[in-house]
Amino acid sequence: MTQKATVVDTYQTTPRVRAFRLRVPDYTFEYEPGQHTTIRFKSGDKKVVRPYTPTNLPGSDELALTIKRYDDGLASSYMHQKRPGDTVQIGPIEGALTLADPTRDVAFLASGTGLTPMMAMLRQYLREGSGHVHLILGEKREETLIHRETLNELAANHPSLDVTFVLSDPNWEWTGRIGYVQEHLEELFGTDSERDYYVCGVPPMVVQTKDRLAELGVSDERIYSEGWEDSVVAGE
Repeated sequence: MTQKATVVDTYQTTPRVRAFRLRVPDYTFEYEPGQHTTIRFKSGDKKVVRPYTPTNLPGSDELALTIKRYDDGLASSYMHQKRPGDTVQIGPIEGALTLADPTRDVAFLASGTGLTPMMAMLRQYLREGSGHVHLILGEKREETLIHRETLNELAANHPSLDVTFVLSDPNWEWTGRIGYVQEHLEELFGTDSERDYYVCGVPPMVVQTKDRLAELGVSDERIYSEGWEDSVVAGE
């Protein structure tokens, strides 16, 4: 089922990323945190359908989306032109990346806008979970870290949450971790094979992170991702 949603707010979060609040009046969104909707529109004769993941929890008439603009991205350019009062067509909410067991310790491993499904799952875990959660976000530079303030505030208010940022191309003032998420797993988690690991980002990051976790002794049943990334990387 597709629906018409109204943009009620939008604001810039980083130089290339905007946040959007979409509302469907008199409707309640029900979904598993981590699942995605789609933005649907026509570009000439072409029908465009692109997935985006709500960062908010279900149970209201709104979806919060975080969208990075790409120079050659039809959907991201289309959305970045939207302003409050505009409408967009959205598809049903679905997807395989959801929280499996809130009673277990978990790690959310993300790069870039791969953070978006993690935000909703993190909020669910902080509400329902009973263990420890560690979120690691990889980005290129400090100014491109999305939801940084929100994550720091959540960590300050929840002793069970640790947040780590990893930058691949930081400026000289950066004192945090440098490199890529997958390069820090052993130091941060050792051989913790009992924790559940959720991975989302560009396909090479997802594949390399899953491979590194396997090298550290984490079984496949403890690693969760969307599942399509391996075939993308294999086809490169």
